[in-house]
Amino acid sequence: MKRVAANDPVAIREIGIKHGNNGDYESAFEYLTKAAELGDATAHNGLSIAYLVGDGVEKDENRGLYHLVEAAIAGHPDARYNLAVDEWENERYDRAVKHFIIAANLGHDDSIQALKRCYKHGLVSKDDFAAALRGHHAAVEATKSPQRDAAEAS
Repeated sequence: MKRVAANDPVAIREIGIKHGNNGDYESAFEYLTKAAELGDATAHNGLSIAYLVGDGVEKDENRGLYHLVEAAIAGHPDARYNLAVDEWENERYDRAVKHFIIAANLGHDDSIQALKRCYKHGLVSKDDFAAALRGHHAAVEATKSPQRDAAEAS
């Protein structure tokens, strides 16, 4: 609670998630909103999902997309991928490809698969696809560490 009192957005978000998992959506929404106001990308992503599906709040596509964009701008790979999917569904393929490339460069696996399909259909150039593959590989490699490998092994 010390970190929450100090306005740590990660701690506030985690309290919100805990409330949501326990079915207290009103408290979860309050905590996630506070964390998002403090700039937490994951909180913005959580709020986007809540608004887009109406989970604990009234369904509101505009607010959902607002939080999705905020999360993507803040570097949340899932949010960037979901923006790409939204662009794709609205037949804005060039914008979707750009979002897929950004998400791939953040290490998002599904985005690489989407780009592979786009490449096969001629929607992304060979050079752009190769650059996205290199970026994805670099992002994945950057997350590796001996400590993480040891933790996963045990």
